[in-house]
Amino acid sequence: MNAPVKERLPKMDVTDRKILSLLQGDASLSVAEIGSRVGLSSTPCWKRIQRLEADGVIQRRVALVDQDKIGLGITVFVSIETGDHSQDWLGKFADMVGAMPEVMEFYRMAGDVDYMLRVVVPDIQGYDTFYKKLIASIPLKNVTSRFAMEKIKATTVLPIP
Repeated sequence: MNAPVKERLPKMDVTDRKILSLLQGDASLSVAEIGSRVGLSSTPCWKRIQRLEADGVIQRRVALVDQDKIGLGITVFVSIETGDHSQDWLGKFADMVGAMPEVMEFYRMAGDVDYMLRVVVPDIQGYDTFYKKLIASIPLKNVTSRFAMEKIKATTVLPIP
């Protein structure tokens, strides 16, 4: 049996990590501002950012939108159990769930549930519509919905070691 291949991590130094921390906090900072904060001029700073993007460390730069202010006030955590664990089933399920815009996050789990989704919708009726679409699209053993009452902490900033 072959041992799993360990993915090679990109080589990063302290300056790269500082750049990542700054970008996670505010991706709209100029290269000159980032460089100034990490002790680099603009050109070497820009080259580092380009390398981090090329290495896939920086996946994309986005604007974070307040879901409540655009009418998506309900967050639901959906636990899914399936009786079918075949690659064919998973491929179909992943394609179907991946195409649902309400699904913000989608995980294959270890433990008592097989998959976990984080779903955002405008209201309970919106979730009911989503739920009906979900259960009609592919056979599922069990679907459990947990509605978030209050968001206490949410961040996109990873704790960079």
